Amino acid sequence: MTKKAHCHVFTSESVSEGHPDKVADQISDAILDACLKRDRQAHVACETMVGPDVVVNMGEIACRGWKKIDPAAIARRVVKKIGYDVPAEHFSWDTFEYLSHLHGQSPDIAQGVNRKTKAKQGAGDQGMMFGYATNETKSLMPAPIVYSHALLQMFAKLRRTDKKYSWLRPDSKSQLSVVYEEGRPVAIDTVVISHQTTEKGATKKNYKVIEDLAKKFLAKTGLLRKDTKFYINPTGKFVVGGPCGDSGLTGRKIIVDTYGGMAAHGGGAFSGKDPSKVDRSAAYYARYAAKNIVAAGLADRCQIQVAYAIGVDRPVSFCVKTFGTAKNGATDEKLEKMLASGNIFDFRPYELIKDLKLLDPKGWRYEDTAAYGHFGRSAFPWERTNRVEKLKKYFRR
Repeated sequence: MTKKAHCHVFTSESVSEGHPDKVADQISDAILDACLKRDRQAHVACETMVGPDVVVNMGEIACRGWKKIDPAAIARRVVKKIGYDVPAEHFSWDTFEYLSHLHGQSPDIAQGVNRKTKAKQGAGDQGMMFGYATNETKSLMPAPIVYSHALLQMFAKLRRTDKKYSWLRPDSKSQLSVVYEEGRPVAIDTVVISHQTTEKGATKKNYKVIEDLAKKFLAKTGLLRKDTKFYINPTGKFVVGGPCGDSGLTGRKIIVDTYGGMAAHGGGAFSGKDPSKVDRSAAYYARYAAKNIVAAGLADRCQIQVAYAIGVDRPVSFCVKTFGTAKNGATDEKLEKMLASGNIFDFRPYELIKDLKLLDPKGWRYEDTAAYGHFGRSAFPWERTNRVEKLKKYFRR
């Protein structure tokens, strides 16, 4: 009797740069970029809230040259870039009200982060962070979140570059349900796309255009099948969108930002935080380590948990799970020992920030991370696989 393959369906969603929460994330990270450009040692925890005709910033910032930074102008630039430029929609870059309640960083936090010896820099917060990688896609990311992001990026490009699609507006969501057999993606079961349109663009004909474009794009994955189900604007109409349709807040899309729910999450958001906040920088470094482990052929899937105490200069614990896929001499226990040694990946806050050059971005900006995921795009330094040979050598011993 032939053994039946184990099957399950996993679903992930993405949201576009025009989603209210992503508008907020991008403004927060654009302010962070401006601070780091002025002061590499700036401490930033910038929150943004958006709603109908309003943008509000709150949080803590310690930055030399802060008086020369204009957060209102930054917010307007970001909103204009996204494409909110119609005042009648009740959220436009040139008409929204801007409010700022930004203030200095708490001295109680600063004393743990600012150390006389840089290598003794303490973690900017307590908590646990996760990194994950899987060899099911070229980017070593889970398929459902990869293709959810890619769909929306495709529509955003069309909206910006082809007047034929001018009826598309910035706010959109996608959701992909992927069939797995024995842990490998084999088919796309369901696709859901909700895309904001103009009033005149809210037609069945245009919804069919969206569906056809999605089918053509997803056909390249090799996972599309004849019975894949498509739901386009399933409520029937999506015209009132963006911050007019729903308020937005920094840090509310942490699953969209990471692995689409495929891996665990420590709970900390990323955007608007400088690298001294390990809930951002250590999550990047954990992804870096997990990706190199999978790229080195030591596991098909790898999840790393690292935990910190605020003000302490090294992790308090590591936990590695390879879900039974470890190979070539690696085990979960050996991988934990390797990480704890610091010989290949040094998770001390100062060292990981230096390793990834998080205070001096080259070829990327924090603003770039704030839409379509923080992981899986080659421009980011934590996506490098430059530790593969060291890992192979370590586990050949």
